[in-house]
Amino acid sequence: MKSLGSTRRTFAPWADPDAKPFIRFENVSKRFGDFAAVDNLSLDIYEREFFALLGASGCGKTTLLRMLGGFERPTSGRILLDGQNMLGIPPHRRPVNMMFQSYALFPHMTVEGNIAFGLKQEGMPKAEIAERVQRMLKLVKLESFAKRKPHQLSGGQRQRVALARSLAKRPKVLLLDEPLGALDKKLREETQFELVDLQYELGLTFMVVTHDQEEAMTMADRIAVMDKGQVEQVAPPQEIYEAPASRFVADFVGSINMFEGTLIREAGGPQLKDRSGLAFDIADSGDASPGETAWLAVRPEKVRISRERPEVQNAIDGEVWDIAYFGDMTVYNVRLDDGRVVKASTINSLRRLEDALTWHDRAWISFSADAGVVLTR
Repeated sequence: MKSLGSTRRTFAPWADPDAKPFIRFENVSKRFGDFAAVDNLSLDIYEREFFALLGASGCGKTTLLRMLGGFERPTSGRILLDGQNMLGIPPHRRPVNMMFQSYALFPHMTVEGNIAFGLKQEGMPKAEIAERVQRMLKLVKLESFAKRKPHQLSGGQRQRVALARSLAKRPKVLLLDEPLGALDKKLREETQFELVDLQYELGLTFMVVTHDQEEAMTMADRIAVMDKGQVEQVAPPQEIYEAPASRFVADFVGSINMFEGTLIREAGGPQLKDRSGLAFDIADSGDASPGETAWLAVRPEKVRISRERPEVQNAIDGEVWDIAYFGDMTVYNVRLDDGRVVKASTINSLRRLEDALTWHDRAWISFSADAGVVLTR
């Protein structure tokens, strides 16, 4: 089988001007009284894509998923699936299946009974149902649990049953609403990779809703970051993280240091002059014009911390205010003399650190000119 790594690197139908979207939201709005859960949103998703809707509670991501599944009706706009307008088509007639956060398994049915339920409702012959159920059990590695009931299973096993039931009807699109929320951290991390492998093996389009940024970054080909019923940015995970389109995206996805200032042009190149008079060298000013207010966003892992002043322009000293040790890495919060706090993270590549920085030590933080991204909104 082809490596998933190489497959995901080359899979980019959104970059092909001739590629046709498999799912299209056209100026879709959904209002509940005076509240706009989804506000004039347009979005294209491509066949075989693992697509993630990422955002905080109340941003509209689940409402968008439910409208595609047919459980909510748009107030305005169109939703197209494989070129067909979904308006007026009930959920059970759509080539879509939805896996709910609660899993919604039937407690009185066995594992195989739960998987077979939708197939029986469609009137599929018994022999075909049995064959399909066995295939699904094998797919999710639950063959030996076929006769058990949900209360006899672990959280991870129940999640697999719900997934198998959702896939049994062979939908064109599988919708997943916070599918891993009930799992513990270690199992959730393992299951993320299993879902990616499964999606590739089946060749389906997956659309997942999550508030967990790490989950979205791990699984998705592209991520739509949502806020207040609108899409802030749609891009592959690396672009979302390294080149956020706004302060909201930069702040929501990962940790960030934000320096506000005015863009200036110097002989040596562009700089951002902040409110305290510090001037930071920047490699790329982006869309910002000289004299315009802008923000320099720098990720903590791109900030170096040291006792001695480094020989670079972008260096500030302060006091180590807080330290968070995570095993593989340590995060330092350095409080500047003007009260601002800057985060710097370091990888713990050695078992022991001699003369390590500790609380209330004076320290220098620094970063290169190309470490950050300049934002204008």
